[in-house]
Amino acid sequence: MTRREGPLFALPPGADFPLGLVRGMVSRMAALPPEVMAEAELYVNTRRMQRRVRTLFAAEGARLLPRIRLVTDLGRTLAMADLPPPVPPLRRRLELARLISGLLDAQPDLAPRAAIYDLADSLAALMDEMQGEDVSPARIEALDLSDHSRHWERSLAFIRLVAPFFGADAPPDAEARQRRVVERLAAQWQVAPPAHPVIIAGSTGSRGTTLRLMQAVAQLPQGAIIVPGYDFDMPDVVWQSLGDALTAEDHPQYRFHRLMQVLGLSPDQVTRWDAAEAPCPPRNRLISLALRPAPVTDQWMIEGRNLTELDAATLGMTLVEAPSPRAEALAIALRLREAAQTGQRAALITPDRTLTRQVTAALDRWGIVPDDSAGRPLALSAPGRFLRHVAALLGERLTAEALLTLLKHPLTHSGQDRGPHLLWTRDLELRLRRRGPAFPTGADLVAWAAGKDDAGLQAWAGWLAALLGGLDEIGTRPLADHVARHLDLAEALAGGPSGGTGELWEKEAGQTARRVCDDLRREAPFGGDFSPSDYNDLFTAILQGAEVREAPQVHAGIMIWGTLEARVQGADLVILGGLNDGIWPQAPSPDPWMNRQMRHDAGLLLPERRIGLSAHDFQQAIAAPEVVLTRAIRDSEAETVPSRWLNRMLNLLGGLADRGGPQALAGMRDRGRRLLALASAWESDFEPLPPAPRPAPRPPVEARPRELPVTAIGRLIRDPYAVYARYVLRLRPLPPLRPSPDALLRGSVLHRVFEQFVETGKGDRHRLLALAQEVLDQDVPWPAARRLWLARLDRVADWFLAQEARRTGTSVLIEDKGGIALDRFDFRLTAKPDRIDELADGSLFILDYKTGTPPSQKQQKHFDKQLLLEAVMAERGAFARLGPRPVSAISYIGIGTTPKEETTIITEEIIDATWNELHALIGAYMQPEQGFPARRAVFEERFPGDYDHLARYGEWEMTDLPRPEDVG
Repeated sequence: MTRREGPLFALPPGADFPLGLVRGMVSRMAALPPEVMAEAELYVNTRRMQRRVRTLFAAEGARLLPRIRLVTDLGRTLAMADLPPPVPPLRRRLELARLISGLLDAQPDLAPRAAIYDLADSLAALMDEMQGEDVSPARIEALDLSDHSRHWERSLAFIRLVAPFFGADAPPDAEARQRRVVERLAAQWQVAPPAHPVIIAGSTGSRGTTLRLMQAVAQLPQGAIIVPGYDFDMPDVVWQSLGDALTAEDHPQYRFHRLMQVLGLSPDQVTRWDAAEAPCPPRNRLISLALRPAPVTDQWMIEGRNLTELDAATLGMTLVEAPSPRAEALAIALRLREAAQTGQRAALITPDRTLTRQVTAALDRWGIVPDDSAGRPLALSAPGRFLRHVAALLGERLTAEALLTLLKHPLTHSGQDRGPHLLWTRDLELRLRRRGPAFPTGADLVAWAAGKDDAGLQAWAGWLAALLGGLDEIGTRPLADHVARHLDLAEALAGGPSGGTGELWEKEAGQTARRVCDDLRREAPFGGDFSPSDYNDLFTAILQGAEVREAPQVHAGIMIWGTLEARVQGADLVILGGLNDGIWPQAPSPDPWMNRQMRHDAGLLLPERRIGLSAHDFQQAIAAPEVVLTRAIRDSEAETVPSRWLNRMLNLLGGLADRGGPQALAGMRDRGRRLLALASAWESDFEPLPPAPRPAPRPPVEARPRELPVTAIGRLIRDPYAVYARYVLRLRPLPPLRPSPDALLRGSVLHRVFEQFVETGKGDRHRLLALAQEVLDQDVPWPAARRLWLARLDRVADWFLAQEARRTGTSVLIEDKGGIALDRFDFRLTAKPDRIDELADGSLFILDYKTGTPPSQKQQKHFDKQLLLEAVMAERGAFARLGPRPVSAISYIGIGTTPKEETTIITEEIIDATWNELHALIGAYMQPEQGFPARRAVFEERFPGDYDHLARYGEWEMTDLPRPEDVG
C-alpha cells in the first residue's frame, strides 16, 4: 500500500470481500518486515466479518497478524478512559418513557399510553441519529415549517423532551460517546499521526460518525479505506448525477459518491485492492446498467448496445417465479439440499423472516439445520413466553384461561415432581371448564382441593393460592417494584413448592432472558412509576428487542443470512429469496417525527437510505458465482409486485432483443421452472388422504340409546350424528377454556330469573328487575354483560308482565323431571319442563322460555317437538306430581329483541299424531340398517354443531349423500 494508490480502495460486487481483504494485505506487505503486519490496525464493522478475517489469515499460513478490531472498539483504549461511559440503551429508553408518560398525563390527546415504550424507542433512535449526524435539537427547532405547524407542534412536544440529553454535561449515549471518541482521535492524529497502517474495511460510511472516522483515516500517511461492492463499470456522468440526496439516495452506489465527495476524490482515484476479478464481470455490467438512477430508459437504449456476453452473464442465474410462498420455500429448500449433497457452500439471503422459517421447516425433512445468523426472538422462546404470561397477571383478575395457560407451560413447576403437577392441572382444567368459575381465586382453588382426599393436591393448591392471591390489587407503583414482584413470582412458579427457579434460566434462551431481566432490574430505578398495563407493554417491548442464538448442530455449508451479510459472503451459491416489493426493499417505516424534506433540511438521514443500503446488498449478492432469484407471484392476499431491482433487470433483458436478452431471460426462467417442477414432484410423492365421506354410523342395536330427553329428539331429527356421538359414544362437548357471556349462559340466567319470579308469587316490574339483578350478580361475573342483559330485560319487562297478567292458570310444576316409556320399544323419554300451569278447568298449559325467536308452527310440526312431546308425556302421567292430565295448550315465550309468544292449542289429534311419530322415529333408529347421518336437516348450514369436527365436516358438503357404515 503506497500513498500514490490511496486512500480509497475497493473490491467489485460479487468478490469475496473478506478473502480479497486478507489476500490484498498479505500481498502488499509481503516484501515488508513481518512486524509491519503486526503493527497494522484493521477495523471492520461486524463481528462476523472479524471472525472470518481471522480465519482467513490463519489459512494463509503462519505469520504475525494485524490487530483486528471493531469500529465500535475505538473508545475502549486507555487514551479514552477519561470519557464518561455511555448510558445503557435501556436506561435511556426508561428515562424517555418516564418523560413521555408525564407529557401524556398533561396532554392525553398526543398518543395512547400503550405506545409509551414504542415512542421512547423511536425517540431514542432519533437521538442516536442526531448524535451520529451531529444535529442538535436547536437546529431542528429552527426549521421553518409554517406549512406543517399543527403536526410539527405535536412532534416538537416530544422532541423537546430530548434536548437536556444533548447538554455538554449530560451523560452521553453510545452514539454520542463514539462521536467524541472519533473527534478526539482525529485531533490526536493531526498532531501525531500513527506510523503504522490504519485500515477501515467493509463499511460504506452510511452513518455520520463512521464517515468522520473514515475521513480522519484517509488523511493519515498510511491510512486506507477499503469498501465492498464498488461499481467500477459505472461511467463518470452517472457518478456525477448522484449529487442530490433527495433523488439519488436510493441508488446502491450513492454512499460511495458521498464518501468520495467528503474525501475530495473522483471515481478514477478509487483503486482495486485485490487483483482478483469479480466472479462474473459480464453480469456486473448488466446489473450496473439495470440499476442506473432514474430516468434510465435513454441509458439503456444507448449503453445497452454495448452489453456483450449476456449468455455468460445469465448462465449462472436461475429465476424462480413460484405460484405461492409455500412453493417458493420448498424450491429454495430443495436447492439447498442439493448444495448440501454436492458439498457446495450455499446461503439464502432475504429480509423475509417468514420465508426463512418456512425454508428451515422444509429442510428439517432431511435433517438439515441451517446456520441462521438472525437467531430467534426472545419473546417467542419458552422463557420469553413464560415471563410474558406472568407479566400479564399483574393488575388483572385471574381468568381460567390465563391460569391454565401458565400451569401448562413447560417451565412451570419445572424444578421437580412435574408429573403430579400436570395431573392436578388436568383435573383443575376439567373442573374449571365444566363448573367454573370464570375468574378463579385462591380461595376457589383451596376449596376445590379440600373436597379431594389428596394431601399433595391440597398442598399444591395452597401453594398456587399463596402465589396468585392479590395480583389484581396491584396498582401504579415504581418500576423497580413491578420488576421485583414479576420476577419473584416467575421464579416461584418455575421452581414449584419445593423452591428454586426450575429450568427458567437454563440453556441459551434462559440465559438470554436472565441477562435481559437483570438489565431491567438494574435500570428500573430510572423508570419512574408504571401502571401494571404500562409495565406489561414495556416488558413485552423489551423482550421483542432481544434475540436468542441457540447452538444446535448446524450444517456448516448451509446458511441463512440477512442482507447485511451479503458483504461478508463467501458462498458458491447465493439464493436471493422474497424478491417482491415491500420485502426487497422493505417499505420505509413511518417516521412519526419528520417527513423527508424536514430530515433533509435538518441534515438527518432520508428514509431512502435503507432502500439504498438494501440495493447495495442486492448488487453485491446477485454478483455471486451462482445465483438463484426467487419470488412468489401471489401471497395469501393478492398478486405481488416484483422487486424494483429484479423488475429493472427483467425489463432490460427483455428489451435487448438484438443482444439475445429475451433468450437469456428464457433460460433463467427455464431453470427456475425445472426447480419448481422438482418441488411439485416432491409434494406429489406424498399420497394425499382422501376426504372423509359424510358419515352415517350404524352401531349395534343393543348399543343404541334407550333413553333420551325431549330436547334430544329435535337433534335426532336435525343432526342424528350428534345424538350418536353424545349418547352412544358418550362424548360430551368440552366447555371452552375461555368462558364468555354467550347465549347459553344468558338463557340459563333468564330461566332462573323467571323460575324464581313465578315460584315466589310473581310481582311487579320493580321486583322482576331486582330479582334479575340478584341472579346476574351471582351468576355473571362480567360487569358489561350484566348491564347489557339487565337493560334488555328492562325493555321487555312490561311485555312479559302484561303476558303474565293475562294468564289465568296457576303454576304447578317448575323445572321438575319426568319420564315415560314407549309402548312398543325398550325406550324411555324424559323431560324437565320450564313451567307447567294448571288452568281453571284442571287442564295443563305448558310454557318454555326462549332467549331468541321461538320456533314457528311449521318448525314445531316437523323439527322442534319439545313442547309437543312434553304435552304427550303430561297426558300420559309422565310427571308424578301431576298425574295424567289433559293439556289445553303449549306456548314458547321468546324474550328476545322483539318479544313474541308462540302458542299452539293442543287437540287429541295432535297428541296422537305426535305419539305415533315418536314411535316411528325411535322405531326407525332401532333398525340395524338405519345409520345416524351428520347434519341431516340443520336449521341453517352456517350454524356449527358440537360434533362437526368429529364428523369431519368441511371435507364433505351438505349436498353429499351420507355413507352408512357399521361400527362396533
